[in-house]
Amino acid sequence: MNATLDAIPLLRLLQLSSPALPVGAFAFSQGLESAVSLGWIHDEASARSWLEGTLHEGLARLDLPVFARLYRDYAANDERSARRWASYLVASRESLERRLEDVQLARALTRLLTDQGVPPRAPYGADEELPHAAPFALAAVHFGIPLREAMLGFAFSWVENQVGALSRLVPLGQLAAQRVLAAVGAAIPCAVNVAATLSDADLGSCLPGVALATAFHETQYSRLFKS
Repeated sequence: MNATLDAIPLLRLLQLSSPALPVGAFAFSQGLESAVSLGWIHDEASARSWLEGTLHEGLARLDLPVFARLYRDYAANDERSARRWASYLVASRESLERRLEDVQLARALTRLLTDQGVPPRAPYGADEELPHAAPFALAAVHFGIPLREAMLGFAFSWVENQVGALSRLVPLGQLAAQRVLAAVGAAIPCAVNVAATLSDADLGSCLPGVALATAFHETQYSRLFKS
């Protein structure tokens, strides 16, 4: 974290990134359930490899750079551009389940932020299909969280939720899960650095394994997760 980050914004970032935040992220695996069922992920090493690949080829090249654009748009009160980037991210989801997941998380976070006194701003409302990144970015602007720290927190909350799902699915023991979390978490600053360099024309993820896993999950017979 930046040493200049004040205590209150830091605490707000920890709140937004916490697995205890009541947005329902624990109910989604983003295709991990199918990947485990198919044997693509079966131990600590394969779990780490999957998450690192998703971080570098997915979040670093799509979610995080779009998050940065949403953050800047909200900071500049450019709601038209924010709506465009929110729609772009929702449209980029690999499957119906991933789209529904993103929209549901965004709606839950929107309700929470409304309760916390964050003023509604387009595209920020339960009646719109938003990605989770949109209300998270708006909250970061509202609470005075610097952009880089907000991106780190957003990415870490994703990793933590993924590791939590893998702990139940593989299963990973507690120590193995923490090793995976530490290893993938250590790669987040690099992913944020990459995201900061990408132009609009460079945006786009390449995650065929995730796309297949989330598509297969839609017809999987026995499921613990919604995605």
